[in-house]
Amino acid sequence: MSCIGRTELLALIEQQLQSHLIRDYCPNGLQVEGKTEIRRIVAGVTASQALLDRAVELGADAVLVHHGYFWKNETPQITGMKKRRLQTLLRHDINLLAYHLPLDVHPVLGNNAQLAQKLGLTQWSAVAAVSPAGVLMQGTLTDAVPAAAIAHRLEQQLGRGVLHNAVLDRPVRTLAWCTGGGQSYIDAAYEAGADLFISGEVSEQTIHSSRELGIDFIAAGHHATERYGVAALADYIAAQTGISCQFIDIDNPA
Repeated sequence: MSCIGRTELLALIEQQLQSHLIRDYCPNGLQVEGKTEIRRIVAGVTASQALLDRAVELGADAVLVHHGYFWKNETPQITGMKKRRLQTLLRHDINLLAYHLPLDVHPVLGNNAQLAQKLGLTQWSAVAAVSPAGVLMQGTLTDAVPAAAIAHRLEQQLGRGVLHNAVLDRPVRTLAWCTGGGQSYIDAAYEAGADLFISGEVSEQTIHSSRELGIDFIAAGHHATERYGVAALADYIAAQTGISCQFIDIDNPA
């Protein structure tokens, strides 16, 4: 089985994601130190206990996730759920690697770029007024289609139902999207000229914004819209290094 040093792996990922350039709500990169030599990676959306337990079962040397630990303003005490998660990693000498915003905005491997492919788009770009670049994306369809058809395509691609707040009485041509908990970008999507805004989550005020601005809105699930970035990164690592990188989808309806 192929092997890579932890330092070399981190450098490979950093070269691709450039996480040092992005201000985030958590540390990106190595969050918990484990073995220095890595032969097997288990990847997933969130470093939940269920994912850690699977990593232990599979003999992983590292866990690679989009949602890791040590979020801004969280309590610093290592108790309860946090203690059990960290204890699992430390007991089995497993590295935890986490990439949040860098894995949202990457133009190829990122969650937004991967969702664009699920939508069948061939060209898209970052909304320039929103930072960091790539956190809100926009694209134009070759032919205008009903928003309901896009909602149906998302349900087929993501394997789950979506919430569609329909307000327009015409087909849509320009889309904007931000995966995960990006519903607050609906105003920026409207300002960018989008007919339809897609995100993972919905808040109460999102529906009012959709109605009053006159922009269709789809909430397609936080977990569902963010499965593909970390899976793409795992595939990239495997192709570059030859080590085993297995994505495991821990079901989450949110």
